Amino acid sequence: MNRMNRWNRMGRRTSARGFTLIEVMIVIAIVLALSAIVALRLFGRKEQADVSLTQTDVNNIKRAFSLFRLDFNRWPTEEEGVAVLWDKEKLDPEADQSKWQKYLEEPMEKDRWGNPWGYHQQSERGDESEYDLWSYGPNGEDENGEGDDVTSWRKTSEDDGGDSRLMAPPSSSSSGSGG
Repeated sequence: MNRMNRWNRMGRRTSARGFTLIEVMIVIAIVLALSAIVALRLFGRKEQADVSLTQTDVNNIKRAFSLFRLDFNRWPTEEEGVAVLWDKEKLDPEADQSKWQKYLEEPMEKDRWGNPWGYHQQSERGDESEYDLWSYGPNGEDENGEGDDVTSWRKTSEDDGGDSRLMAPPSSSSSGSGG
């Protein structure tokens, strides 16, 4: 029996046939298209995940700043910056060195996109007894806390420059003015 020829149940001869080059190319094109769709979805998720992780980093730094303030009765100076939370060498020489402790175990010199943290010891967002801490976000550009910047303060939809950290959510009792 010839290997290329086969017989079906009806006794007719059929030939064994492989895939043509065009069929293989069509399958590869479909697989590539599906891969591109999946990759685009995953890339969007990664950016969202990086923003969420950066917000978590900001919150960890905020907690460490609070502990620093309990020890030194002040926020870190701009010269000390975020690095004073893990590096005693950054502490102001005038400060009581014996009070310092490691406030963050792992150095966090840069955000998730490799940009240095933005920090002002005195807030430019309203309450001057607070500080400003931010990441420049995925685009790495200073957008004054707007756009894709990740900040230590709550952003408002209005660009009023006010301190949105101190804004209380509207209460249900104050909504009875119209009716």
